Amino acid sequence: MAEFKQSTKLHNVLYDIRGPVLEQAQKMESEGHRILKLNIGNPAPFGFEAPDAILVDMIRHLPHAQGYSDSRGIFSARTAVVQYYQTRGIHTIHVDDVYLGNGVSELITLSLMALLDTGDEVLVPTPDYPLWTASVSLAGGRPVHYLCDEENEWWPDLEDLAAKITPRTKGLVIINPNNPTGAVYPPHIIAGMVDLARKHGLIVFSDEIYEKILYDGTEFTNTAAITGDDVLCMTFSGLSKAYRICGYRSGWLAISGPKAAAADYLEGINLLANMRMCANVPGQHAIQTALGGHQSIEDLILPGGRLREQRDLAYRMLNEIPGVSVNQAKGALYLFPRLDPEIYPIKSDEKFALDLLQQQKILISHGTAFNWIRPDHFRLVTLPSVLDLEEAVGRIGEFLSTYKP
Repeated sequence: MAEFKQSTKLHNVLYDIRGPVLEQAQKMESEGHRILKLNIGNPAPFGFEAPDAILVDMIRHLPHAQGYSDSRGIFSARTAVVQYYQTRGIHTIHVDDVYLGNGVSELITLSLMALLDTGDEVLVPTPDYPLWTASVSLAGGRPVHYLCDEENEWWPDLEDLAAKITPRTKGLVIINPNNPTGAVYPPHIIAGMVDLARKHGLIVFSDEIYEKILYDGTEFTNTAAITGDDVLCMTFSGLSKAYRICGYRSGWLAISGPKAAAADYLEGINLLANMRMCANVPGQHAIQTALGGHQSIEDLILPGGRLREQRDLAYRMLNEIPGVSVNQAKGALYLFPRLDPEIYPIKSDEKFALDLLQQQKILISHGTAFNWIRPDHFRLVTLPSVLDLEEAVGRIGEFLSTYKP
């Protein structure tokens, strides 16, 4: 029989946060083991539910959501996105500059496919959300990782970033608030990155899906508020995290800056949007209701709120484990602890994650899955309840007390 192999386009495409470690966890679950899952930012399994108003509004629109919509998305939802950015001081985004997608993930891939030729480079942070690196590779480009500095709040190292720009560089990815580190970038860091994009004629891709999940009074700055009229900015956000509806696949891309100079590129985005017909229409009807009125996420991130309490507990307990240190997250749903190599000389952090899974029934994501440069970190999701996190981090400490890599 003929042998069928995957496309060579996939040879440099990795998404290890859903790779071998998760597959082993699923196998163990099928055998009856209970796995404590600290590996993925999906609020629903941890008891976080969407606001009732969003559910009711989407249900009421179901009879009118059976056909295709405009390939960009329904007008009312795109208008709501425009009005949201106006409240953020951004007035250069218009209705036809907004594309709705099946989550931000689809729009990331679509925007890069429309831009990159073989060998074009895109600057991506390390650590990163690995879909960015994978999507650059899938589009035929070359991801070039710039360093985020753990000793400086996990902020991007602007000197390292500048040193990695070449004549083939087309774009610069900013993930803020950051997954996996929980860092939130201050205005001067964003301005420094935008200045480099302006100087070298780069497109800025700003992933802001966690923009409403902020702690300790931390303020968030939209990149598009800084890029202005002379730097093309592609802003990605959506409802998955702040509104706890990952399964609705409801995200958007908002384009600002010198759109006339990017007309050919934007025509390519429009072509790809037309080819997929449209995003999930019922999910689009959630956007207008979500962006208006009471923002229920605020009740979860303030002192006493569940997300805040869980983050604080995990941060405290991790730092109490000998040889483990972690920066406090200012945003998002994750911590990115470091394992001291002098105490834990780990050569394969994937094996570390598998050992932890097999011995303690705890599922985490290893740091190199986020394109981190050394096998000395892992990502922990802070969505489980305080009781579950207390148990899980306690068991991680117990595991590390006897762990011999």
